[in-house]
Amino acid sequence: MSFTLRPYQSRDVERLRGSYRSERRAPLYVLPTGGGKTAVFSYIAMGARERGRRAMILVHRQELLTQASSSLARLGVDHGIISPRYTQTRQAVQIASVQTLVGRLGNQTPPDLIIVDEAHHATAKSYREIIAAYPKAKVLGVTATPIRSDGDGLGKDFGGIFDDLILGPSITELINAGHLVRPIVHAPDVGADLSGMSMSMGDYSKRDQAFRMNRPTITGCAIDHYIRLCPGVPAIVFCSGVEHAENVAAQFRERGFRAVSVDGGMNDLERRRAIEGLGNGSVDLLTSADLIGEGVDVPACGAVIQLRRTMSKALWLQQIGRALRPSPGKECAYVLDHVDNVGLHGYPTWDQEWTLEGSGAGDGNGGGGPGGVKLSQCASEPCRAIFERGPEICPECDEPLPSKTRGARQVEGELAPVDEQKLREKREQARARARVRKQRADASA
Repeated sequence: MSFTLRPYQSRDVERLRGSYRSERRAPLYVLPTGGGKTAVFSYIAMGARERGRRAMILVHRQELLTQASSSLARLGVDHGIISPRYTQTRQAVQIASVQTLVGRLGNQTPPDLIIVDEAHHATAKSYREIIAAYPKAKVLGVTATPIRSDGDGLGKDFGGIFDDLILGPSITELINAGHLVRPIVHAPDVGADLSGMSMSMGDYSKRDQAFRMNRPTITGCAIDHYIRLCPGVPAIVFCSGVEHAENVAAQFRERGFRAVSVDGGMNDLERRRAIEGLGNGSVDLLTSADLIGEGVDVPACGAVIQLRRTMSKALWLQQIGRALRPSPGKECAYVLDHVDNVGLHGYPTWDQEWTLEGSGAGDGNGGGGPGGVKLSQCASEPCRAIFERGPEICPECDEPLPSKTRGARQVEGELAPVDEQKLREKREQARARARVRKQRADASA
């Protein structure tokens, strides 16, 4: 079957091959959500098979397995699937559920190439065990967000497994080329007050968020904004937990919308029907906590509604990416950010400075802490610094902190379009002030 890569995909395939020729074993390829990572690694797997080599594609979710299988089928690549519901076969190309493969390592023909989809997960124990079992195999990682929640690096010298970084085009370049649509972000005028919000595993506690966000007045505000800004546009609502997602879906249904909550307790057929429904028009909105942040390819999705605050830039970008794929009649992607993630992580089209080294502080702006850490956030513009709860004034800009929690009232308030240039200017001003403070502190030390 004939298959034509986009020009940047062809270029990047050659760059990856050049990495292997330079004696690198494990390059990491970074391409924004919707840029065609699956097409790239499927093409590479096809090439491996044509040269008489074996390729193993590792995925961690059913949706990713189905997506990879469909991509290979379009290329005419016969392949096997290693998953509980499939009978294992011996084709040269295999797609493997990580959770299944790790228990069947002794029964596999060693691959020559291991492809790791959503490779920011590749440092987990199960991935490491699989890669260690095949020491002669080359490795290819692909991801849109090469950052870890613990702040450690993905490079082999920084706690990870990869030894080269190949960066594809940016989100802005893909938008300008017509391969993605431009996001339009609406967010509150001021940052959310996080006083008393605890941390769990490097992100805001889902329990704390659910307590604050799972209220009829807040959800009603989100529904009103959806009706005002993008009525009827297929949307995904990201929530703080399963119960929160179910309640949000129920309230959307009470307002006349066809809304379905998606979670890990559903069987695969129910989940697939719900996701497909968003694409074929039988479902207006999907609500979910974590299940559809990665690997869900529904180009018809034109809006993302944020009801969950996150410290994770990776999660933020992955979620927004659900709405950026183009489809007929789709001119933009609406991002209704009720919790001001954009104020924390920056505008989604901004270029990212990806490295293999890691940030040392978690993938969010303020890093992550152990469970039980209490956070506050400065509500003054342009600071919005995040810090451990304690001082009554912001340690960054010396502005007094709010005397009581305003998070729920702020969420219920009016969303306004985010001016990307003004946001960039505010961020640069805050960074400049931080540099001055550091210089003064160093001089007085």
